[in-house]
Amino acid sequence: MPDVTPDLLRLLHTPEGLKALAAAAELAGGEPLAAASALRARGFGAELAAAALTQASLRGRAAGKFGADAAGMFFTRAGLEQATRAPVAARRAARLAAAGVETLADLGCGLGADALAAARQGISVYAVDADPLTAALAAANAAAAGLANRITVECADATTVPVERYDAVFADPARRQAGRGRVFDPKAYSPPWDFVAGLPSRVPRTVLKLAPGIDHGLLPPGAEGEWVSVGGDLVEAAFWCGPLATAPHRATLIGPEASLTGSGNKTAPVGPVGAWIYDPDPAVVRSHLVAEFAESVGGWLADPQIAYVYTDDPVDTPFARRLEVTEVLPFSLKRLRALLRERGVGVLEIRKRGSALVPDQLRKDLKLSGPNTAGLVLTRVDGAPVTLLTTTA
Repeated sequence: MPDVTPDLLRLLHTPEGLKALAAAAELAGGEPLAAASALRARGFGAELAAAALTQASLRGRAAGKFGADAAGMFFTRAGLEQATRAPVAARRAARLAAAGVETLADLGCGLGADALAAARQGISVYAVDADPLTAALAAANAAAAGLANRITVECADATTVPVERYDAVFADPARRQAGRGRVFDPKAYSPPWDFVAGLPSRVPRTVLKLAPGIDHGLLPPGAEGEWVSVGGDLVEAAFWCGPLATAPHRATLIGPEASLTGSGNKTAPVGPVGAWIYDPDPAVVRSHLVAEFAESVGGWLADPQIAYVYTDDPVDTPFARRLEVTEVLPFSLKRLRALLRERGVGVLEIRKRGSALVPDQLRKDLKLSGPNTAGLVLTRVDGAPVTLLTTTA
């Protein structure tokens, strides 16, 4: 099914279009051709039926990011993929409001997730996007949420916005290019990195939403680098500039919510493999806060280059998965296969850091069979490959 076009978006807002959307919602999840035939049988034209079914499908997928709001929003596939998750946007908006922000320029607003969250905090938002369809969708989503009075959306080049008029700036540069897919070099962002990096000097209260893999060296002087994960998935980095910065580095977890801060350049102690191993959340690892996490549980590393933390006693923490170590042995496929066969292990949960082995291939090579489950950690200790048998998470 095709994505929406400006003409189809206007058609979907007509009484006939709204009826088609309601009918498509009833048929969502069914076989696409049968659903399209059912809509046409109700008198809807083929083009309108396809557009309504596309929106119904995207709204279903968007529920994981936007919750109940998704049922009334408008999407494109690419826009949905790049949109900020609602809990992340809500947390950011609350932080901006707490900092006294009343007006916000949203540069590269996409489908409007961050604009909606800011408006719900009472912030007046001027949102722009260089793509006409995307801007139209953001405006439609603001109207659907009943927030059009707080959000002004225009199709414009972000570099032309007089940002100094606003209390704060939020910039989410596009990290994809038509025909090239995802862009990893900040110089290829749109708007370009030089413009984005210059925003804090024009508006001190600036927040930059960036890819999680962003180079730490690009963090503006005095800014806070925040890495955010949702349910264990690392979803974004944010640079909080000027008076918005409250710590050098921050790892934020959502679902449940927790935050860990630190310098990002601390060194953790090194010791032997302990009775318990902790696999830190990716936000902790990417924010370079493994040492701060280790300190929080009274733990240490077994190898200074590997981000697994060990303790002799179990400590509850939201920042890592904890597993009990039941066996420590140098890696040997033959020995490991024999040990797992002896213990009747048929299901093996494999984690790895510092190992070139491919888990799926290793499972095949181990020829697992039996009723029991176990965990396996492939890692290094003092530079040597080591296998840890563990309980499962």
